[in-house]
Amino acid sequence: MFERRRRVLVTGGAGFLGSHLCQRLLEQGNHVICVDNFYTGTRDNLMTMIDNPQFEVVRHDVTFPLYVEIDEIYNLACPASPVHYQYNPVQTTKTSVHGAINMLGLAKRTRARILQASTSEVYGDPHVHPQTEDYWGRVNPIGPRACYDEGKRCAETLFFDYRRQCDLSIKVARIFNTYGPRMAAYDGRVISNFIVQALTGQPITIYGNGQQTRSFCYVDDLIDGLIRLMASPDEITGPMNLGNPAEFTMLELAEQVIELTGSRSEIRFMPLPEDDPRQRQPAIAHARATLGWEPTVQLREGLTKTIAYFEEMIRAEAIETRIAAE
Repeated sequence: MFERRRRVLVTGGAGFLGSHLCQRLLEQGNHVICVDNFYTGTRDNLMTMIDNPQFEVVRHDVTFPLYVEIDEIYNLACPASPVHYQYNPVQTTKTSVHGAINMLGLAKRTRARILQASTSEVYGDPHVHPQTEDYWGRVNPIGPRACYDEGKRCAETLFFDYRRQCDLSIKVARIFNTYGPRMAAYDGRVISNFIVQALTGQPITIYGNGQQTRSFCYVDDLIDGLIRLMASPDEITGPMNLGNPAEFTMLELAEQVIELTGSRSEIRFMPLPEDDPRQRQPAIAHARATLGWEPTVQLREGLTKTIAYFEEMIRAEAIETRIAAE
């Protein structure tokens, strides 16, 4: 018998993670609808997919309702770097909260399965290390990062309330620091910052004393985790940590970037921003046990691929600048 393609909606589909997810879903033979308002996403991220007849792009802001017929929803829409989400904090909160309400309403109408891209920032500046899913977190509800942290926490609340009240099939993924090609060059994330600074000979800026830690997951591994979570049985709802448990200090990361780029950039220390978490490491036993998932790409390998992407980006920008000057 004829098997209909799954119709999959990806909000924030033109962003870093969203575009990689769209590409993987297309490779699996799905019909993919990419929804984005292009606040932080870019059409450049979609160029390899734009001619695929199974791919649609819809310019839309998820703070407004959307009416389409779909089977699955990946809700990734929200600026994810401090530079962008602190620029308009009210809109950031609206994107997380109103966006969740609108996508859950769509899932309720179409009986679609829906996945929320939550974040490790729901743990705030944690007292528990590594962070497990049953830890409630330590978030400043009135600080400069609260628009993102609390917005995502509220979105998680809405997802579980919709499941209890409307019997929706939901999945909640708590995404830890992820990196790779298609990251924005100037969005304030530490890996893109360090790489661009190293490649352009600028000082590498470390906030604080460099001993605060992060755990970095390569984008291919993260996308595999999201797809496995979406495909899991209904009783597996999450929240589920998805990230690489290998932990590095900011100083160790800077030294690796300098080595891999061959840069002569010096390291410059700056004051630590308010509410910046000191430690971030996912406990992924839940994902290992229920999804059979764990990261496979080590930091050195992932950085090498990411550096190659930024080298090409900087080279292309230099050519465009020279042509414009001529």
